[in-house]
Amino acid sequence: MQKPLRIGLFGFGRIGRNIFRIGYKDPQFQFVAISDLGDVEAMHYLLMRDSIHGVMEDEITLDGNYLKYNGHSVRLLAGGTPGTIPWDAFDVDMVIDSTGAYRHRDELQPHIDAGAGRVLVSKPPIEEVDRLVIKGLNHGEIHKDDKIISTTSATTQVLALMLKVLDDAFGVKEAMMTTVHAYTSDQPLADAARSDLRRSRSAVENIIPNETWAPEYVSQLMPQFKNKLVGMAMNVPVANGSCIDLSTEMNNMPSIDEVNAAFKAASENGLRDIIGYTEDPIVSSDAIASGDTMVFDSKATMIASGKLLKTIAWFDNGWGFANRILELADAYASLGES
Repeated sequence: MQKPLRIGLFGFGRIGRNIFRIGYKDPQFQFVAISDLGDVEAMHYLLMRDSIHGVMEDEITLDGNYLKYNGHSVRLLAGGTPGTIPWDAFDVDMVIDSTGAYRHRDELQPHIDAGAGRVLVSKPPIEEVDRLVIKGLNHGEIHKDDKIISTTSATTQVLALMLKVLDDAFGVKEAMMTTVHAYTSDQPLADAARSDLRRSRSAVENIIPNETWAPEYVSQLMPQFKNKLVGMAMNVPVANGSCIDLSTEMNNMPSIDEVNAAFKAASENGLRDIIGYTEDPIVSSDAIASGDTMVFDSKATMIASGKLLKTIAWFDNGWGFANRILELADAYASLGES
């Protein structure tokens, strides 16, 4: 039996706490240290009482600088920059950097220098790392020599999978996407001065146009879409539950039934537990706590004048993504060290 993967969490915000909630009872994982800017009481409190996912069922106690549960102890550490935590002192196999703050390779390398065997980053990188990985697209290419790996983003993963299904089945000429996205923690609740003027406006009072990196990173992984894929985001006043609205020009325009059948087949076969499929009239809150990367909305499929196809997929922009991060961590653990 494979020994548990010893994980250090660097960043204990929404994604970090989701990762812990999903993985702490799984015998494949052992969380040994968590670093965050918050004090230990706040870290424990926000873990136990989540405004989206509710109160944790199991009792996890705070004992000084440790979280304790079921005979396990997890050290809580004051945050800093990568390299300030001596991961070797905790015998950490892998660090999951879920701060969202560090996207340059030279910013992330100090995790390795401090003793981490590998680093998984929950944001797309600004410069090249060893690998970008999206489960269902290129996860079979991972290699034991990979040290700094990006899991891209929730939006990037959904967009890539939508395009994969459509391109494999019918051929996509070009595409335009809009992600209708829940507000994020870096947006102000009330109007506040920011360099990005639109993002200076209240997240809970406005629909706010925003940039998205998703098309750029999908084009890196799917080069057939280079210069053929664009997109934007609209941040809306909901706390969770997002969707991608994808418009595509096809090489061979299918019928609505054929499109839906392609996504249904993907959800039942090669992309099972990654792509979900529904014929129900769902809304954003129905996607909350979905472990799938995306849930395809078959009722929303449309074709305009036989030339333009519109498809929609819903996703929990934290929970499904956190599941994919842990699955990737386990996949790398099975490869062993280089």
